[in-house]
Amino acid sequence: MKKKSVRATAVAEMPADDSIFIKGARVHNLKNIDVSFPRNKLIVVTGVSGSGKSSLTIDTLYAEGQRRYAESLSAYVRQFLNRMDKPDVDYIKGLAPAIAIEQKVVTRTPRSTVGSMTEIYDYLRLLFARVGRTYSPISGREVKKDDVQDVINGIQSLREGSKVYILAAFKQHQNRDIREELNILMQKGFTRIYVSALSRTQKENPIDHSETYHIEDLLAEGSEDFHTAFQYPENVYILIDRIVAKEFDEDDIHRLGDSIGTAFYEGEGDVYIEVDAPGRGDEDLRLLHFNNRFELDGLTFEEPVPNLFSFNNPLGACPVCEGYSMVLGIDEDLVIPDKRLSVYEGAVAPWKGEKLGQWRENFVRAARHSEFPVHKPIADLTKAQYKLLWEGNQHVYGINDFFKEVEANLYKVQYRVLLSRYRGRTKCPECEGYRLRKEALYVKVAGSHIGELSEMPVRDLKVWFDKAVTGFSEYDATVAKRVVLEIRNRIDTLLNVGLGYLTLNRLANSLSGGESQRIQLTRSLGSNLTNSLYILDEPSIGLHPRDTHNLIRVLKDLRDLGNTVVVVEHDELMMQEADHIIDMGPLASHLGGEVIAAGNYNDIISNPQSLTGQYLSGQLSIDAPKQVRKWKQSIVVEGARQNNLKDITVEFPLNVLCVVSGVSGSGKSTLVRQILFPGLKKLQGEPADKVGFHQAITGDVEAITAVEMIDQNPIGKSSRSNPVTYVKAWDCIRDVFSVQPLSKMRGFQPKHFSFNVDGGRCDACKGEGEKIVEMQFLADVHLTCEVCHGHKFKEEVLEVTYHGKNVFEVLEMSVDEAIEFFKDEKSVLQAIRPLSEVGLGYVKLGQSSDTLSGGEAQRVKLASFLGKGKSAGKILFIFDEPTTGLHFHDIKKLLASFNALIDQGHSVLVIEHNTDVMRSADWIIDLGPEAGDGGGELVYAGKPEGLKKISESRTALFL
Repeated sequence: MKKKSVRATAVAEMPADDSIFIKGARVHNLKNIDVSFPRNKLIVVTGVSGSGKSSLTIDTLYAEGQRRYAESLSAYVRQFLNRMDKPDVDYIKGLAPAIAIEQKVVTRTPRSTVGSMTEIYDYLRLLFARVGRTYSPISGREVKKDDVQDVINGIQSLREGSKVYILAAFKQHQNRDIREELNILMQKGFTRIYVSALSRTQKENPIDHSETYHIEDLLAEGSEDFHTAFQYPENVYILIDRIVAKEFDEDDIHRLGDSIGTAFYEGEGDVYIEVDAPGRGDEDLRLLHFNNRFELDGLTFEEPVPNLFSFNNPLGACPVCEGYSMVLGIDEDLVIPDKRLSVYEGAVAPWKGEKLGQWRENFVRAARHSEFPVHKPIADLTKAQYKLLWEGNQHVYGINDFFKEVEANLYKVQYRVLLSRYRGRTKCPECEGYRLRKEALYVKVAGSHIGELSEMPVRDLKVWFDKAVTGFSEYDATVAKRVVLEIRNRIDTLLNVGLGYLTLNRLANSLSGGESQRIQLTRSLGSNLTNSLYILDEPSIGLHPRDTHNLIRVLKDLRDLGNTVVVVEHDELMMQEADHIIDMGPLASHLGGEVIAAGNYNDIISNPQSLTGQYLSGQLSIDAPKQVRKWKQSIVVEGARQNNLKDITVEFPLNVLCVVSGVSGSGKSTLVRQILFPGLKKLQGEPADKVGFHQAITGDVEAITAVEMIDQNPIGKSSRSNPVTYVKAWDCIRDVFSVQPLSKMRGFQPKHFSFNVDGGRCDACKGEGEKIVEMQFLADVHLTCEVCHGHKFKEEVLEVTYHGKNVFEVLEMSVDEAIEFFKDEKSVLQAIRPLSEVGLGYVKLGQSSDTLSGGEAQRVKLASFLGKGKSAGKILFIFDEPTTGLHFHDIKKLLASFNALIDQGHSVLVIEHNTDVMRSADWIIDLGPEAGDGGGELVYAGKPEGLKKISESRTALFL
C-alpha cells in the first residue's frame, strides 16, 4: 500500500505553474493526498465507487471554491462563515471560480420547465415580443397600430386628382353641450366641421351628399344650419385639412404629417380620410379609417412585451390555471377508462344504468346524422370525432353537455357523488394546456404561436427555426439576429447531449438526474464563462453510448472556451478522450482515498496497480455468462400505444435477467414504467399510477406474487433516514447496545439508541446532528449542533460502548468496517451484508439518505430485498439504470446480486445502456431505432448475440 502512496505523491508533487494543486487533502476517506489538476484541460476522475472521487472533487475542490466566493459577499452572509466548515486540506493553489453540476434534479416546482431551465424560453419570449405579429381570432387579419406614416402612405397610393378630406370624429364630452364643444374647437383654431355622406358607424346613411359648415356660422344666433348639421351626430367630423392627391413634394409631406398628427390627437387615436375620386361613382366615395390603438374587429389586443409570454408573470399567465396548465375538472381518463371499447360497448363510464344509460342510447341514435362511428374503439377515433364525442353538435349531445346537466343538479346528493367520481387534474380548457392567456397565443412568428413551439421536440424546433429565419424580412432579421443566435446555440447543445426528444414545456421535476445535469450543462455553455472550473458528476448517466460522443464534444467546447473541466466518470469512451485521468483507489471506503495513477489513458492502462487500468486493458473483464438461462413463463404487453410507442406487442420473460435497451427517448421508460409496472399493480389489485394506453397485459401474470420498481428516488424524505435504518439493521444494532452492562444499569432500552424518537437523542437538534440556517438568495447553510457537537445523542447514551465504540462511532463506520466489527452478531451481519454485496461497502451506516446519489439509493433498495431472501415470494424486480455511478468492478458485484435474486426464484427486468449488463443478459429487448417520433418500435427481442446482426439497431453497434 505504501508503494502506491509514494507513486501518488510522485505524480502530484511537481505541479505545472498553470495547474490547480491540492496539498494534503483529508476530507472523508482521503489519506492526506496531493493532487494536481492541469488547467484548461478535460480531466476525468475515476475509481471504484467510494474510493474518494466525490470527496476530492465536490467536497474539497468545489467546497473551497464556494467558500472563497462566499467570503466576497455581504456581512449578512459572512456572519455564518466562521461556522461553515472549511475542507480538511493544507492548501489549494491556483483555484478558479468553481461551478458544480450534480446529478440531482434541481427543482421540484411545477412551474419550472426544460425551456426555463435552459433559458431557451426566455429568449423565445424576447423573440415574440420583438418580431411577433398579432392576428385577430375573428378575421385572421394582422392587428396593427397605425401611425402618421401609414396614413401618408395610404393617401399617396390614391388615384391622382382625388379630393382628400382629413377628418377627426366630432365628440360631445360629458357635461358639455354641442355649442360649448364648437366654442372650444374655435379657440383651438379649427374653423370648419364636415358632415359626411359616410357614417363612421357603418349605418345606412340618410344624408345623400357631404357638406362643409363654418363653425362661426353655426354658432350665430338663429342659425338654421345648426339643426341640419347635427341631425345625425355619427356623420359629423372636424375638418382638419383637405388636399388633392398628386405627386407630393417635401413641403406637402410635412403639411400632411402635421395635419394627420393633429387629427390623431383630436380624434383620440382615430383618423378618418374621406376620398372623393374623380369621375365619381358610388364606389369612388370612400371613408378610410386609421387608429393608433392596438385593435381590430372590435377587439383590443395586448401589445407584445416579453412578460406577456411568461406563465410565471400575472400579465402572461392563464387566468384560469394561473400558468400551471392543469385545473381540477372532468378527468378524461376517468370518464373513458378503457379506450379499447367503442361508445356502443359502453366506453363512456358515467353513461350506465337505466336512467343515465339514456345518454348513450340518444348519442348512438343521433350519431348517424354526424357520421360518427359508434362501433369504433375510442383509441381509433380521429381528433374531430373525439372532439364531437365530448362537445356534441346540433344533432347530438356530448359528454360535456352531460356534465353540465349533472352540475345543474348538484343540490341532489347522488349527483354530487357522481361528479366527484369523475373529477381529477385535467388540461386547462381556457389555455388548452399552453399555460398562457389567449392574448399571448394571438401573437405568431412564421405562423406559429409560442405555445406550439413549446410542445415541439427540440430537434423539430431546430428545423422550424431554420425554416422560419429564412422567411424573416430584412428588418426582422436585424432585430432578431442576436436572439436567434442564442436560441440556436442552446438548441444545438441540447441536441449534442442527446436531449433532442425533450419538449420545452416538459416539467423539470419529471426529468431524470442525468437529463437534469445535461440541461444545466446547456445553460453553463450558453453563459460563455471563461477561466472557470466546472465539476460534473457523471454526465453520461442515462445516455446511450451513441450519444456519449456528442456529450464529449460539448465538454471539449466548454474546455476550449478556456475552462478547466473535471468529470467524475466511469465511461471508457470518456477516459479515452480525456486530456488527463486521475484514478482513485485502490478500493472503497477506508481501503481507498489514495491517488493510484495519474496521466493520460495509456499511463492508466500501463499501471499494474490501477484497477481501472486492468479493466480498460482487458486483464480484468465482466464476462458474459457461459450459459444463457432458458425461460418458460412470460408476461406480454399487447398493443402498447402510449406516447411514442407504435402499437407494439412485447413479451417479457420471467425467472431470467431481461434487459430493455435503446437510445434515450426511444420509449423504454414509457413501456416499462408507464405501462408494464402500473398495469401489473392494477391486475394485482394494488393502487398504482395511471396506466399508459395498451390493449392488454396477458401471459403468466399469476406466476409472480408482486412487482417492485427499484428506481433512483430517495430512500426516505427525512434527513434522519439512512441505509442502515432502511435495511432494518439499526433495530438489531440498538438491541446489541441495549444489552450492554451500562445500559442495564441505567435502564436504557432499544428506543434510547434511536434518533427518531425522544429519549436518548439530542433534544436540541432532534437527532439531526446539525441545524439548517436558511439563507436569502443562497443555498441553506448546515451548521453542526452546538449541544451534541454533531453526535446526535445525549452524553449519557454515548457513554455506552460495544467493543470500545459508542453508538455514534458505529454510525460513522462504513458498511465494510461494520461487517468486520459486528462479526460476532449474526442478526446484524445478516442485515448489513447485502449492502456490501451490491457494492455499497463504502457507504457509512448513518449517512443521510439525502446525500446518497440516485444509483446508491437504488442499490440500498436492492440490498433490502436481498436480505429478505426467499421469504418474499416470487417478485418481478424492475430496475431503471442501476449501473448509475458504478465502476466496472462494482458492476460485476451488481450482476452477482441480480443472479442471486434470480436464484431465489425472482425475475429481474432492467432498463439499461451499459454494454456489460446487456452482454450479461439472458434476453434483450431493443426499442428504437431512434428517439421520439423516430422510435417506439420493437427492433429486436432475443438473446444478446442475435442483436449484433440487426443493422437498424443503434445498440448493436456497441455490442
